[in-house]
Amino acid sequence: MDKKLSHRTKKMKKWIRTVLFGVVALLAVYFVIKAQYFPETAQVKGLLPESVAGETSSVRADTMSGEFREVPVKGMITMVDLGADACIPCKMMAPILRKMEKQYDGKATIIFIDVWKHRDQAKRFGVRAIPTQIFFDKKGKEIYRHVGFMSESAIADQLKKMGVGWERVRQTGDIDAGDFFPYS
Repeated sequence: MDKKLSHRTKKMKKWIRTVLFGVVALLAVYFVIKAQYFPETAQVKGLLPESVAGETSSVRADTMSGEFREVPVKGMITMVDLGADACIPCKMMAPILRKMEKQYDGKATIIFIDVWKHRDQAKRFGVRAIPTQIFFDKKGKEIYRHVGFMSESAIADQLKKMGVGWERVRQTGDIDAGDFFPYS
């Protein structure tokens, strides 16, 4: 009888250890996910470095005020990049977006919205993963959507498909290398 009781006690202890280990593992996963997908709570607790939490760019400055009613911009082809300052692919796209904003100034509008800071915009645009790029025509109708990192050439190709850069050719009939090679 004592052997059976001793065996049951050992089994019970092993089971309790297993359950406790599982609970600790679940809590660890919970806190990692919370820090990754909800950075504003992580930032308060000091889990994100200041350089990541406070990073913004000139492309982002226009939309940080919270004025999103005019997005997409009526009368102009618009590319909206929905991402986050702390997202690695989004960070990789930031210099591309700054360059494209200058390159297409007056021809197309390039806008970045941080969906971790403006969650209502993620819902508004139906964002399921970041970064997401949405291209709108001059009437504000969605023409194309891409999820993930998008290269400069892919953005330029999509804008070209939508007619950006060909207005001068249509008006003057003049074609130069910049019409075919926008990076020269």
